[in-house]
Amino acid sequence: MGRLQHKQGKITKKHFISLFVCIVTGFIIGYSYNLAKDDKTLRSKFLEQEDYYRTELINQQERNKELMDELNELKGQIREHEQSLTEHAEDYKELAQEAEKLRLILGELPAHGEGIKVTLKDGDYDPKSTNPNDYIVHESHIFMVVNELKISGAEAIAINGHRLKPNSYIHCNGPVITVDGKQYPAPFEIEAIGNSETLISALKITGGVFDQLINDSIVVTIQAVDNIQMAKGGR
Repeated sequence: MGRLQHKQGKITKKHFISLFVCIVTGFIIGYSYNLAKDDKTLRSKFLEQEDYYRTELINQQERNKELMDELNELKGQIREHEQSLTEHAEDYKELAQEAEKLRLILGELPAHGEGIKVTLKDGDYDPKSTNPNDYIVHESHIFMVVNELKISGAEAIAINGHRLKPNSYIHCNGPVITVDGKQYPAPFEIEAIGNSETLISALKITGGVFDQLINDSIVVTIQAVDNIQMAKGGR
């Protein structure tokens, strides 16, 4: 009876060890399976993300290529415009200079620069002359000076500080002249902006304006001025 009990106890211990080994083995197998499953899931998610990022990268590269093509096209257009502007730059410059001259002539811009001043005074009283008009300044004398200055390239002209415009009118009323409705007494100072040597030479040419004024007993003085300032459109 005692041997039988000892044998049964021995069998129980083996069973316990076997059971323990089976449990541990099952746990290891289950744990390994779960690890493999989790690893497979992680790898699957990683591959999905990798495919997503690869697709995004390809899309971005294609978009970058499109933008680069657009940029190159715009650069080409800019080069064409720059070339066109370069080819026509001289024409634009000449047109701008011509427009500037026209604005000066129209009196739309202030003017300044070298030029001359022509002063016209009535001649001395001559008791032998019965007509006082023989020695006073008339509008015709002023017209002679102004027209000669315009022909000689004057950029701007003023009479007693009044800036002349293309539609300006001059009228003589005895000892005074009227310019655009404003009266100015003698002496009459005519200022002109331009090359002083050219303007003086034009007035003093033999038989020209200066000689005609002297013959009409008008006192004339002509002087070069380094810097003349004129406001736009009049005084």
